[in-house]
Amino acid sequence: MQDSNRKVPELNQIDLIKGTNLEKQRFIDDFYNGLVEYGFIVLNPYDFSFDLIDNAYDKYKEFFALPLASKMKYFGDNGGQRGYVPRLVEHAKNSKHPDLKEFWHVGRELPVDSSYQGSSCYPDNIWPDADVACFKQVGLAVYNQLDAVATNLFHSLAHSLNVPQDFFEKMTHDGNSILRTIHYPPLKEFTEQDSIRAGAHEDINLITLLVGATDGGLELLDRDGKWLSVPSLPNQIVVDSGDMLSRITNEVIPATTHRVINPDHSTKERYSMPFFCHPHANAELNCIESCIGSGKKYQDILAKDFLIQRLIEIGVLKVQG
Repeated sequence: MQDSNRKVPELNQIDLIKGTNLEKQRFIDDFYNGLVEYGFIVLNPYDFSFDLIDNAYDKYKEFFALPLASKMKYFGDNGGQRGYVPRLVEHAKNSKHPDLKEFWHVGRELPVDSSYQGSSCYPDNIWPDADVACFKQVGLAVYNQLDAVATNLFHSLAHSLNVPQDFFEKMTHDGNSILRTIHYPPLKEFTEQDSIRAGAHEDINLITLLVGATDGGLELLDRDGKWLSVPSLPNQIVVDSGDMLSRITNEVIPATTHRVINPDHSTKERYSMPFFCHPHANAELNCIESCIGSGKKYQDILAKDFLIQRLIEIGVLKVQG
């Protein structure tokens, strides 16, 4: 098949939420098949505020424009799970070349009755409101909006994988999901010759929702071994499958390798906002029965242990000792 015929599927969330039975089933089938075939789909969300996203980008741009000394006040000793992570810290798994980016992480604000309150698996959020007004308010609003979209998509996946409707809802209750806002500075600010904005990698989590990237550059590694551009319009969300979902589906849904390539012009910068949807820390990443086939490819593991393993592999969490 020629590259020109390969395109990531585009789906309308309204079909799943308000569609006829036929439209709902078509969405369920197309979402599942898109993840199996590409590892990616492009979603036109329903009842979603992109004004909120624009407001959040304004706040983050204000933060990333601060002097480095001001930003480093928010670089915590938490494996990069919350707050600021500076340039050239993260790299793709098995790569020695750092990514050309800096980013900010927002995690879940747990309810007071959560068993994870005070747990080391859920570091406290860090807020730079002293430097950027209303940063916390806007950040949490975006987090909650994307969390709701993810829950809706998990209902769709449950149908396709022949698991109870609340299977993923239980797995992601108090989930350790992360909202990451990334700043890719102009290339002229770097001297690293062999690095790109985001090296070829797979996401750690179940699914990722990428909303409102300000420029292109995202590519996926197609099944034929060729890089395929993943374009999206300003009011769309790119959804991809991660390692945890691949693991529990026995690679029926693969975690697709993707990257962000460098632009043609060294003066261009880029922002993006992925929401990494994780299960709760003690969720068991066991193979779903309908996906076992001729045998499980992976040993069972707790979500928190898998996360720590991967954070070490990408360089944001240092091995103690």
